[in-house]
Amino acid sequence: MPTQKLKTFLDSHRVPYLTIHHSMAFTAQQIAASAHISGKEIAKTVMIKVDGKMAMAVLPASFQVDFDLLKRTTGASKVELADEREFKDRFPECEIGAMPPFGNLYGMDVFVAESLTKQEEIAFNAGSHTELIQMGYKDFERLVKPEVLKFSAESIHV
Repeated sequence: MPTQKLKTFLDSHRVPYLTIHHSMAFTAQQIAASAHISGKEIAKTVMIKVDGKMAMAVLPASFQVDFDLLKRTTGASKVELADEREFKDRFPECEIGAMPPFGNLYGMDVFVAESLTKQEEIAFNAGSHTELIQMGYKDFERLVKPEVLKFSAESIHV
């Protein structure tokens, strides 16, 4: 079951969504394969620090964060990958690495890759390594109000 915090939030906003169960998977690409969904439709959450402040970078599973580009587009002096120890306590109801991309529920900024906005539907971890939530991208954008930026490129290792 999706985290109660996320489920309550989506239900209170009357947002239609689908919970998808899949076999245990840890990388976004493994999840896409297991759930039989395109890697471009799976939104992965990468925890980052922007000038020392924790934030979420959300992008298609088949893409990678370009940290130099993210630094330039945010105007930050420093953008780096966050260490798991720095954020694990912020998501007590989630398995590590399975946080949903709803930074607004956790008091942090969310940056969404421009390429993800082209998807009609997105799917993302629902707090565990065996469940996804699938919903309309426009609903996600309306609820989370992310900053849409160009900061990623398709991985050549797909």
